[in-house]
Amino acid sequence: MSAVGEPTAGERRGRGPGTAPIAAIAAIAANGVLGRDGGLPWRLPADLKRFKRLTLGHHLILGRRTWETLDAPLPGRIPVVVTRRAGSLPGVLQAATVGAALEIAVQAGDSEPFVGGGAEIFRLALEEDRIDRLYLTRIHQEFEGDTWFPAYDEARFRLVRQEDHGVAEGHPYPFSFLDFERRR
Repeated sequence: MSAVGEPTAGERRGRGPGTAPIAAIAAIAANGVLGRDGGLPWRLPADLKRFKRLTLGHHLILGRRTWETLDAPLPGRIPVVVTRRAGSLPGVLQAATVGAALEIAVQAGDSEPFVGGGAEIFRLALEEDRIDRLYLTRIHQEFEGDTWFPAYDEARFRLVRQEDHGVAEGHPYPFSFLDFERRR
């Protein structure tokens, strides 16, 4: 139980006392686009800095295809790749399901494991009701893409922080950092 007598996020999900909240982090265009051709269709340095700041030192749950699009492992993060091909990625933690990947992070004592995509991994984590926090970057412009952030029940989350940014040098379109927490 928490200090005020309410169960922690982990306890509500049946993960045991004191279990850390599970987060998801993504950048999403105004039309829901998440990616194009295995990458991001925009360049937004402030979003990359935020991603690094939030995920550094944590487990990062990624789908196999997302993992394969990375030029190199992300320094300071512990990747756990969700794949049905057991043992297909030597030297990388692997799990057959999102739940199993999160269990690896929780068992390691991670204070806030992150789900980092792709679209199918986000969809599964949201549908399975595993996400306690959402860290979203909303880009206030539409982009062409081939991957979209999945629909989810937005009423399950409440906005706890919003930071708006206009067009500026290095940021050719307006965007907002939005932090959501699961409603209790």
